[in-house]
Amino acid sequence: MTARVLVVDDVIQNVKLLEAKLTSEYFDVLTAMNGEEALKIIDEEHPDIILLDVMMPGMDGFEVCRRIRSNPKTAHIPVIMVTALDQAKDRVAGIEAGADDFLTKPVSDLPLFARVRSLARLKLLMDELRMRETTSQNFGINMGTDLNQNVNMRNAKVLLVEDYSRVAERISNYMADIAKIDVDAVETGEITAPNLDQYDLFIISLSLNETDGFRLCSQLRSSEITRKIPILVLVEEGEGNQMVKAMELGVSDYITRPVDKNELVARAKSQIRQNRYANSLRRNNQKSIQMAMTDSVTGLYNRHFLSTHLDNLMAKENDKRKKVSLLMMDLDKFKVVNDTYGHISGDEVLKEFADRVTNNIRNIDLAARFGGEEFVIVMPETNLEYARFVADRLCRAIADEPFVISGSETPIRVTVSIGLALAGDKNLSSSKLLVSADTALYKAKENGRNQVMSLD
Repeated sequence: MTARVLVVDDVIQNVKLLEAKLTSEYFDVLTAMNGEEALKIIDEEHPDIILLDVMMPGMDGFEVCRRIRSNPKTAHIPVIMVTALDQAKDRVAGIEAGADDFLTKPVSDLPLFARVRSLARLKLLMDELRMRETTSQNFGINMGTDLNQNVNMRNAKVLLVEDYSRVAERISNYMADIAKIDVDAVETGEITAPNLDQYDLFIISLSLNETDGFRLCSQLRSSEITRKIPILVLVEEGEGNQMVKAMELGVSDYITRPVDKNELVARAKSQIRQNRYANSLRRNNQKSIQMAMTDSVTGLYNRHFLSTHLDNLMAKENDKRKKVSLLMMDLDKFKVVNDTYGHISGDEVLKEFADRVTNNIRNIDLAARFGGEEFVIVMPETNLEYARFVADRLCRAIADEPFVISGSETPIRVTVSIGLALAGDKNLSSSKLLVSADTALYKAKENGRNQVMSLD
């Protein structure tokens, strides 16, 4: 996987070295010699990943990273700190400033390429989710403030896979302040903890006595319910090949033994935050899809979804399209309800009407609000006789029980007129079927309302 990488360092030799290494692996490389120049390039070029030197004159790497994270337009871009400092406290400082990882000079090729590719995959996912969020906003669906700045970190759950009890106890104590820790000693050779989809992070030792930690990572990445949950692996110091292999399997991050408490906590918090941010984007995308398909007042499908669904049913490729029936319904004299009781009460009537409709049709039937007080029911695999039976039942369900609304002490009587059409040999397009049902509806209203009519 390729990506556009920005290399930021005030030493030209370091810039050229990293540029050469990354270019040889087919990455597109941008360069900057100081923090101000880097921020300008980030704003103009939108790189996928930033390799950022810490020790620079003027604005150091920590400050640059904080500025990147404080800007909603750039906060999602992965940042790797690159420095000669190799103390755990320095790595923690970088991660707390918002960095996703920390590489020590001189930078080895294997961890560099593995980390860049891993973060490129993460950036690709985030870009796709953010694009869908933007699409929702373009449709007028606004989910609120930038989620990346408002991630809720409470009640985090972490599963630690470690078969050495003393190490498991020590790591659990390290993590106690930020998450609830469950330990799985994989005594059977498999992860047996229940409800794996409820965890925010997996921490897996790659030095298990009887079990292959790589295999466990692979299984978690292969499972539908766990493949999106981040994995942090514990790697023996000096085992670069372990780290590279783990990254190739889709592991999110690693930490070397002996494990430093502050670094572990910082890395775990970073992974939990990223996971919850991605989950928030996914939930909002799902909500936006639902909002784009449904009517906000009644909860039924909207006209746009109805049109798409009906076009699919009436497509020439569907050999059952002649058996599609359609009911066009209109609440009788509904303007009187709005004028007498107000639009809020009118909405209550519409919602109750929709509920009664839903309770009187099959699961395969689709009910939609066509506009105003007009509704449509699409009934696949249905002949005219059965469609009329359902329509008559709906008429009774609306008329026989008055509607209770908040604007009146006395329930009000509501009736509905229904036009019925069958695709058959004549209405072999969605538009013709709708016109036929609408014409039948007009006929029902002319004949006195509160009844079902068809043109056949």
